Amino acid sequence: MTQVSEWLKVESLDLEAQGVAHNEEGKVVFIEGALPGEEVQVQVGRKKNNWEQAAMVAMRRESSQRVRPGCPNFGLHAGACGGCKMQHLHVASQVAVKQRVLEDNLWHLGKVKSEMMLRPIEGPAWGYRYRARLSVRYVAKKGHVLVGFHERKSRYVADMQVCKVLPPRVSDMLVPLRELIASMDERDRLPQIELAIGESSGTLVIALVLRHLEPLGDADKARLRAFTAQYDVQWWLQPKGPDTVHLLDEGGPELAYTLPEFGIVMPFKPTDFTQVNHHINTALVGRALRLLQVQPGERVIDWFCGLGNFTLPLATQARDVLGIEGSEALVARSRENAKRNGLDHKTLFVARNLFEMTPEILVADGQSDRWLVDPPREGAFALSKALADVVQDPTLAPGWTPPRRIVYVSCNPATLARDAGLLVNLAGYRCTSAGAVNMFPHTSHVESIAVFERD
Repeated sequence: MTQVSEWLKVESLDLEAQGVAHNEEGKVVFIEGALPGEEVQVQVGRKKNNWEQAAMVAMRRESSQRVRPGCPNFGLHAGACGGCKMQHLHVASQVAVKQRVLEDNLWHLGKVKSEMMLRPIEGPAWGYRYRARLSVRYVAKKGHVLVGFHERKSRYVADMQVCKVLPPRVSDMLVPLRELIASMDERDRLPQIELAIGESSGTLVIALVLRHLEPLGDADKARLRAFTAQYDVQWWLQPKGPDTVHLLDEGGPELAYTLPEFGIVMPFKPTDFTQVNHHINTALVGRALRLLQVQPGERVIDWFCGLGNFTLPLATQARDVLGIEGSEALVARSRENAKRNGLDHKTLFVARNLFEMTPEILVADGQSDRWLVDPPREGAFALSKALADVVQDPTLAPGWTPPRRIVYVSCNPATLARDAGLLVNLAGYRCTSAGAVNMFPHTSHVESIAVFERD
C-alpha cells in the first residue's frame, strides 16, 4: 500500500457504499467507510489507470450524517459481517443516496428523466429481515460452530452472536443454533440454514430449512424436535435441491403473509421467492396498484408474477388478470393462491420464458389496458424490446395496441434504466414518476418503482 499525503474531499457514495473522491491528478478514488462531505486521508491499496481503491486512515471533517452503527458485527475490521454496508450512515441519508442512484442510472444509462420523483417508501430499519440464508460452519480445530452471514470480502462465516436486521426472536436464536448444530452427529455436513418468516393471527411463524449433505439419524431429528419445542420454530429438511424441501413433522401453523389492504392471504413454502421485508412489500403493493389506476372493466397483465404478489391484489380491481411467470412450479402455486382467495375466476396463470420474448409471442397474449412488470435483477429487456419493436413496426401486430400505462417494479436500477430507455426512446412512453423503495435498510441494495404512460 502507498500513503497518500493529500486530504481528499468525499463527493458521493457508489453502489457499494464506498466514498467517491478525486485526487490532485483528477483520478477517482474509492474509499471504504468514508461518507459524502468528509475530508479524509487514505492509503491506496489498488491502482488502475482511471481509478484507485483506498482505505481511510485519518479524518479531519466528519459528516453530520455519520451515526454509530447499531450492530456490533458491522465495520471494516477483520471478521466484520459483510451483510450490511451503510450502518454508519443515517437511515434517511441512505434513502436519499438510493434515490440519487436511481435518478443517475435512469439518466446516464437510459437517457430518461422522470417527470416527478415519488416520495421514497420507507419502513422499520431494524428487525425487518424476514428471509435470510445463514451459512453454517463447523470449525473442527476450535471445536465450535458458526452460524451467520459471511465476513466482508471473504468466504469465512462471521462470528455473530446477534444480528440487528433479523427479527429479535431470530437474532436471539443465533447462539442456541450454534449449540444445536455443535451437538448433532452430522454437524460437519450441515452447510446452511435458510430462514423464512410468515405470520399467523399476528404472531410470527419461523421456518428454518436445514440443508444436510447426509441423511439425518433419529438422534439428530430428536435434537431438532427439542429445539422446536423450546423456540417455537418449524424445521424443514433439504437433502438435495430446492424441490426436496419437506417438513420434519407435519402440522403446525401455515407459513403465509398477508396483504390486508386487499384481503389477501398468501401461503408460501420457505424456498419460494418472497420479499425479504414484509412491511415494505405491503406498502409497495399498495402504491403500485394506486399508480397503475386499474379500472373495473380493464384487463391487466402481470409479467414475472411469481406467487401472485401483485396478481391477486390486481384481480380485486380489474376485470381479469393474466399472470406470466417462468417457473411452472410458481405458476402452480399462484393458481392455488388464487383459488384460496376466491379469485381464480378472474385470473389466468401461464408459464413462459420471459427472457425469450418476441413480438409474435407478445401479441399472442392479447391486448391489455395496463401492465405490471416485476422482473428479477436481469430486468425485462426482451419484453421491453418486443414492445418497442411492435410500436416501431405496427405491421408486426395489425390492430394491436400497447398498454396505456406500465408500472415497473425493479430490484436493479441499472436494468430498470436500460429498459426505461427502450420504453421511452423507442416505444413512445413517458416516465411520469419514479422513486426508491428502501426494501433493505443499511445495505446498498436499491429497490425502485417507475411509471410509464403513452399519450
